[in-house]
Amino acid sequence: MTKMFRSMPLAALALTAGVSCGTGKNAEEGVKGRPNILLILADDLGYSDLGCYGGEVHTPNLDRLAQNGLRFSRFYNAGRSCPTRASLLTGLYPHQAGIGRMTFDDHLPGYRGTMTHNGVTIAEALKQNGYQTGMIGKWHVAETPLRTDQREWLAHQVQHEEFAPKENYPTHRGFDNFYGTIYGVVDYFDPFSLVNGEEPVKDVPTGYYSTIALSDSAVSYIGRYAKSEKPFFMYLAYHSPHWPLHALEEDIKKYEDVYKVGWKTIREARFERMKKLGIFGNQTDFLSNRQSAKEWESNPDREWDAHAMAVHAAMIDRMDQGIGKVLQELERTGELDNTLILFMSDNGCSPEVCQDYSPGENDRPDMMRDGTPIVYPRKKEAMPGPETTFASLGPEWANVANTPFRFWKAKMYEGGICSPMIAHWPAGIKAARGSVTDEPCHIVDVMATSLELAKSNYPATYKGNKILPMQGESMVPVFKNGKRKGHTYIGFEHFNEKALMSNDGWKIIQPGNKARWELYNLNTDRSEQHNLADTYPDRVAAMVKEYEAWAERSMVVPAPR
Repeated sequence: MTKMFRSMPLAALALTAGVSCGTGKNAEEGVKGRPNILLILADDLGYSDLGCYGGEVHTPNLDRLAQNGLRFSRFYNAGRSCPTRASLLTGLYPHQAGIGRMTFDDHLPGYRGTMTHNGVTIAEALKQNGYQTGMIGKWHVAETPLRTDQREWLAHQVQHEEFAPKENYPTHRGFDNFYGTIYGVVDYFDPFSLVNGEEPVKDVPTGYYSTIALSDSAVSYIGRYAKSEKPFFMYLAYHSPHWPLHALEEDIKKYEDVYKVGWKTIREARFERMKKLGIFGNQTDFLSNRQSAKEWESNPDREWDAHAMAVHAAMIDRMDQGIGKVLQELERTGELDNTLILFMSDNGCSPEVCQDYSPGENDRPDMMRDGTPIVYPRKKEAMPGPETTFASLGPEWANVANTPFRFWKAKMYEGGICSPMIAHWPAGIKAARGSVTDEPCHIVDVMATSLELAKSNYPATYKGNKILPMQGESMVPVFKNGKRKGHTYIGFEHFNEKALMSNDGWKIIQPGNKARWELYNLNTDRSEQHNLADTYPDRVAAMVKEYEAWAERSMVVPAPR
């Protein structure tokens, strides 16, 4: 432990010891002033990937935020990247925000593939009330029509001025500044759809790596914003650790031997750490069964699979390093004490085997800028990590990353929609430092929380558009004492996967239109191991009725066939 601390910057050591910087211009005001708000969003991060949630990945900076802040054990997303992002930004459910599925137009109100103009973003709402606003990273809430030369475009061999209609870029949705990508999937070493403001970034320097560039940009933005007396709102949306598995060799080396023990051993070790950390209070029986019959000892691809998970860990590690830089800059500028930091993930870890997808289509390049082919290792013939490969973890490691839950991204089980959330705000969070709250909250609540803290109103109209009513509820009471009244029900739907959760801890799930509804009591069965639908049919019927009403209100219907 001593050796690890010696390598940390002094600012990080102060955080570890629970010391906050009280000399900034906002620190004297404390909760009386309007705080800066920094949203940090990871992409496809598993529930137990972080050290402070039981993982073995080295995440000292996020762990320090948890030690000095508040962790949520029941924080929910919308199950997939673009719907979650639209919901986060607007305070509406995904279908109301226009992205019930993906960023393609299905010509139905809840499925337009572009974030609605009948909602406002947090940036739009806060900007008109005096906040500086900046975004860095992955946008993925604008329709991205494909072109006839998509293959060459993905490889930077042809150029087009727009990656989506510019009216749907961040700079037209309330952000003063933007550096990042419009599309969802990127080559980490040479990202497609990278823009600065509205201008395409046609070349990147040698040695470029997305996570570093985004972190450094965030540091630059904070340095600039801190010079003003105005508070700032910043949204830092990392690509990491979404596939493809791309990482720096120096980061991969840290983990090259860690995962050679296999899926079951790593998963059980995470479970034991989660118990010691008290993520689910005093519960001790919350590890679901593995979702694969494959055994590590008989796995012929052990070397490849262990390396793939090492790359996943390396991607998270580098993101944490970048967040450390951001914290240092907040501390250097005296802004840390009065900055609300919310760290989240857009969904659970992905089970996808992206090397089986068609290369050169949609957002998946099949060659590098110079024409060098990119290998999609369908037979695991090439190790993941470098730019010349395009691969992902697959379901076995996704099941590990989402310990203790079943399932994963795009499913409405806990493994898909429940993800880590850390809140850190020394001047404003009164709940016990380092504590865990089991209060159910949803990403739709971030808008209401931001507005309350910024002393801003939610508009009825904006730029001539009638604005849909905000759906979220403020999390400020949770910051104060770990509890709030909260939502009566929270609803979920994605590609005919449906769920509804009540504030007394019961949850129904329908995994497909023709499937039977399932019922779980999350108070005693955190990992959905015991389907109680046959035991409590009246409860199921009542909750299905509530789901149908929610779906009608939330523009889930009419749905694409």
